[in-house]
Amino acid sequence: MKRKAVMAVLIIITFLLQCTVFQTLALGGISPNLLVILTSSMGFMRGEKEGMAVGFFSGLLTDVFFGKLFGFYTLLYLFLGYGSGLFHMMFYDDDIKLPMTWIALSELVYGLSVYFFMFLMRSRFDFAYYFLHIILPELIYTVVLTLLLYRLIQRLNRFLDRLDEDTAATDYSAYTAGPAETDKQTEEL
Repeated sequence: MKRKAVMAVLIIITFLLQCTVFQTLALGGISPNLLVILTSSMGFMRGEKEGMAVGFFSGLLTDVFFGKLFGFYTLLYLFLGYGSGLFHMMFYDDDIKLPMTWIALSELVYGLSVYFFMFLMRSRFDFAYYFLHIILPELIYTVVLTLLLYRLIQRLNRFLDRLDEDTAATDYSAYTAGPAETDKQTEEL
């Protein structure tokens, strides 16, 4: 339960940072996609289910506040989280190359999907311009920021793992204790 609350707060903070602070720090009108970093990182570290959950709520926030086609960003982030979660078994704490590569690929899929569904479907065919002036700079900016943020997300994940272990140990000891001990432990909580 604590993990879910922390993740909800983290998604909201990331969304707010992306929409406010990093819009101000935009280079040439391009800002990094923090929600792709968070969704891909959590999917990669925690697996498909958590990647999909983070992606769903990240996309839902984006749809509610900025989406022209409701549900598009929700599905897009959900699929990015799921795709990242497929590589969960290849996750090693010390290796940053694979997560960075996957985040770069996720950002590329994100940019191409937005182009295809939001621009190409409305007969805007200048792909070279869109790729060179929007997709590629955003991808580079996101990957550079990943170098700084990935370790922070990794530390948060370790903290949440320890929090889950402590909660599980407390729940297990209450479950295995006798009735008198359970009452005493319940009073302590």
